[in-house]
Amino acid sequence: MSKFTIVTDGSCDLPIGYAEEHGIKVLSIPLTVNGEDFTGDYKSFYASLRNGGTAKTSLINPETFVESFTEYAKVGEDVLYLILSSGLSGTYQSSQIALSQVKDEYPDAKIFPIDSIAATGLHGLLVMMAVQKRTEGATIEETAAFLEEKKQTLLAAFTVDDLMYLHRGGRLSKMSAIGGSLLNIKPVLNIQPDGTLQLKGKVRGRMAALKTLVSKVERGLNPGTVIETAIIPHTDSEEDANKVAELLKATGKVKNVHIVMMTPIIGAHVGPGAVAIVYTADMTRAEYEEKFYKK
Repeated sequence: MSKFTIVTDGSCDLPIGYAEEHGIKVLSIPLTVNGEDFTGDYKSFYASLRNGGTAKTSLINPETFVESFTEYAKVGEDVLYLILSSGLSGTYQSSQIALSQVKDEYPDAKIFPIDSIAATGLHGLLVMMAVQKRTEGATIEETAAFLEEKKQTLLAAFTVDDLMYLHRGGRLSKMSAIGGSLLNIKPVLNIQPDGTLQLKGKVRGRMAALKTLVSKVERGLNPGTVIETAIIPHTDSEEDANKVAELLKATGKVKNVHIVMMTPIIGAHVGPGAVAIVYTADMTRAEYEEKFYKK
């Protein structure tokens, strides 16, 4: 097995125990609830939001990356960083600033910050790909090149329960959010080739939204394709996540389904009740957009 360290950040969701089992290091992303640093568990975080709490995230600053990069560079340890999408956060840009500083002092250091163009379970799938390549004996350079090529085939679709969280994040106008909530309208969103989120449709009713997520997975796979793994992240909506898992398994398109509670770092922006499906498709995000959403 090739030897290099894999590091991710707090926006990544993986199956329980996976990070510890595979020696994945996780950098914390600052999170506050009602103006105070949050230190509780995921369930208590979503309970806080349901009780009217307000959450705020901050990017990992360059100084934190400099400290982390230097720690590995000093001992000559190769390290691959998989970082929250640059389309959702300035954290990747922070890593680039830090890298240039550390390289001045340690020019031979093998430090590879990769823009995941992903978050939550989509980010987790990319980490799992990195682990698999490392296990197969790929070098850090080979692994980085592989991830850069394959990350555009990682697709996600998700729905939220409360449209006002998307409004606060600038994804919907206030009038659309209020009107949609009154009419029981549920949005369906995709992650784009640049790692941003985009509203792709609205359906009436929660169950219709969950079924739409599954249909999007089927559209992204060729006839006869059966993928190894899909991840269903949710923001304290386990019952609905289980419904989606049952629907997804019934398609016969997925061998293994992992249900994970979504990190508060992403949950702060989508609110309680969000459910997503993330998977590896038979096409890139750009091809998916061209095929199904070209106007």
